Amino acid sequence: MTSSRVTIPTMTTLQTTSIHDAYRERSVLITGGLGFIGSNLARRLVEVGDVEVYLLDALVPDQGGNLFNIEDIKDQVTLHIADMGDPSVINHLVGGMDYVFNLAANVSHLDSMLFPQHDLKLNCQSQLTLLEACRNFNPHVKIVYTSTRQVYGKPLYLPLDEQHRCAPVDINGVHKLAAEHYHLLYHRVYGVRSTCLRLTNTYGPRHLMRHNRQSVIAWFIRQAMDGGMIDLFGEGRQKRDFNYVDDVVEALLMIGASEKAEGDVFNLGSHEPVSLSHLAEELIWLTGHGTVRYVPFPPERQLIDIGNCYSSYRKIETLVGWEPRTTLRAGLASTIEFYNNHRAHYWDSKIESTPRILTTA
Repeated sequence: MTSSRVTIPTMTTLQTTSIHDAYRERSVLITGGLGFIGSNLARRLVEVGDVEVYLLDALVPDQGGNLFNIEDIKDQVTLHIADMGDPSVINHLVGGMDYVFNLAANVSHLDSMLFPQHDLKLNCQSQLTLLEACRNFNPHVKIVYTSTRQVYGKPLYLPLDEQHRCAPVDINGVHKLAAEHYHLLYHRVYGVRSTCLRLTNTYGPRHLMRHNRQSVIAWFIRQAMDGGMIDLFGEGRQKRDFNYVDDVVEALLMIGASEKAEGDVFNLGSHEPVSLSHLAEELIWLTGHGTVRYVPFPPERQLIDIGNCYSSYRKIETLVGWEPRTTLRAGLASTIEFYNNHRAHYWDSKIESTPRILTTA
């Protein structure tokens, strides 16, 4: 078990300078801004300085929005608690923005199969509402949309590259792929400057930890920290790639600053895929707690399992120089340290329903 503070690698001076130049004295809207990746992105933009940061989040239950995620920067951002799918809200918000990082979505693959209409509303209808607002009120805004490698479905070859055919195995993947096409279509037809990033398994501080329907790695972390049982379906041999959230934030900012990325799709990925059993072992070693249990696949998960799956990030590396900088062990240790300090704000199953800070749209 480790106890020393973990140092996460930082960007090169050239990369940092480029990001600062791109975003300083600009206005940035983050949809899903109280969520896991959105709140970490907001914190990074606050660090840049001289950036007007606006957050939009509907605080949909069980989706990861958490006011504590911005507790220490709440006076440095403007928060709108509202539905992105409401034209009266989003039409007003996008007007003065230079950038929109569009992270608002339903991300649970299992829930999408149980509640497909709800997934359609969040992942398609709301996306079209945002794009229509940009087309009508700010057609020159730059949009970065976060998609998922789940759009590829079961791999025909590995690592997945952007030329791989797309055949999603669940409703969530179908809707995320549709939303990609919306963004790219609005770029081609209306000139709305859109870029899509297909994220893989992102982990780190400020993730939803209250249930196991969104992220394998987040739930594994919780089970290990609690000294619980980590269930591995089959034998846990499935290989995945994992990205620490700080690396994902830098990818978002680098792609947002690149004109050459507009109208295109990019994968993220890691240097080396790891098996889920290795991930579990690493967490047990880091926390000193938890055990592994091998169990059969539940039927509802077996239907949407894709086996080994990991992506190539060569395309984004070639264009803007991005690559993952955080090792799995360092990222996991940093994440565990964060939750050791702030467990009460992420373990409680009670959903906070009354916002403590609110700027009306």
